Amino acid sequence: MEALYYDDTYPSVKEQKAFEKNIFSKTHRTDSEIALLEGLTVVYKSNIDLFFYVVGSSHENELMLMAVLNCLFDSLSQMLRKNVERRALLENMEGLFLAVDEIVDGGVILESDPQQVVHRVALRGEDVPYSEQTVTQVSTTALVTSLISAYYIVLMCPNSTLVPM
Repeated sequence: MEALYYDDTYPSVKEQKAFEKNIFSKTHRTDSEIALLEGLTVVYKSNIDLFFYVVGSSHENELMLMAVLNCLFDSLSQMLRKNVERRALLENMEGLFLAVDEIVDGGVILESDPQQVVHRVALRGEDVPYSEQTVTQVSTTALVTSLISAYYIVLMCPNSTLVPM
């Protein structure tokens, strides 16, 4: 459904698709929450017919990656009224995009509190000017830009086509 790449480790769509297939094939039948794949740390979670992945370099803190994953999942769960499944998500793709934008910007983690993400997504849905929404984000971005390297967020539905964003 959605795959966001924040660096050029996989520059072509073909390489991205191969990476996504590799992640899915290595993780869709296991109960663990973390994997090392192609020199990258992958944290993941599945729910009904969806798979959520956050990928960082092997040097990244797994707890930070898991915080991003949990924030995304919990935010979507609140926005979709605990109905996190493919059909509900397809009907609310705008909410997914807004949530991801609130959590990560250019590979930099901005937020890990799902309550704040849901609140900001609701504000953006009401057409509140960006200048009123992003003062905290600007200062946070300046603070952590040098601390965090590349992240990938991949949301997969088995037997469906992924569209890189």
